[in-house]
Amino acid sequence: MWWFQQGLSVLPVALVVWSAASFVFSYITAIVLHHVDPLLPYISDTGTIPPERCLFGIMLNISAFLGMATMYVRYKQVYALNPEKSKIVKLNKIGLTLGLMSCFGLCIIANFQKCILYYIHVLGACLTFGVGAIYMLVQTVLSYLMQPEVHSKDVFWIRLTVLLWCWSSIVSMFVSSVVLYSGLYGTNLVQKLHWDPQEEGYTAHIISTGSEWSLAFSFLSFFLTYIRDFQKISLRAVVSLHGQTLYNTPQSFGTDEQTLLVAGSI
Repeated sequence: MWWFQQGLSVLPVALVVWSAASFVFSYITAIVLHHVDPLLPYISDTGTIPPERCLFGIMLNISAFLGMATMYVRYKQVYALNPEKSKIVKLNKIGLTLGLMSCFGLCIIANFQKCILYYIHVLGACLTFGVGAIYMLVQTVLSYLMQPEVHSKDVFWIRLTVLLWCWSSIVSMFVSSVVLYSGLYGTNLVQKLHWDPQEEGYTAHIISTGSEWSLAFSFLSFFLTYIRDFQKISLRAVVSLHGQTLYNTPQSFGTDEQTLLVAGSI
């Protein structure tokens, strides 16, 4: 059995691989068609013009579904390991709520492009990465509270490192974006897909785009820390039959019919 076949570890692996592929494939398509510059365009710029916009949208929608599944399984795992610890249970519920909000933001990013509905797109980005960063913080705190009985110290420190990477990317992107869109370097920069290295504001643009890519991959990297945990989880379905037919029948009739069938009368 391969390592990703153990338990439900395939779930976070699929989330990370599929999401990274959605960024990379859209980027390659946009570069080949000369829709964006090869050097660090915004991730959203690689999903602005057809056909990469279609690819970007459908792949991110699937990523949002994988994200919800991964976060829900994580929620159930933490609850099962700590059913009587009220502090952990409460933080776990908060984490699930934040995670689902982040996945909803990813759907917004996928379906509302930057150059068409900019403010809605930004709202989706804030939900995905802003709320997502708080989700990472909650999960890191949970990892701290559950050591050493459930989690090792190594897991906590790895998650804390990725969390600091994420937050530093957010700060860098926020500062550079404020400088870039302050009006010092012109207006209507949101629609700008091609930059000349000699232009004013190019440095701020590169810092902003580089920070966005860093932020995206720090966010995905956090879910890689779930792999070992998910190897110890199995999923099974339990089917309960509440009747011998799929139709609504009177209770007495159903009982009589079952009796007759058992007796072999019909």
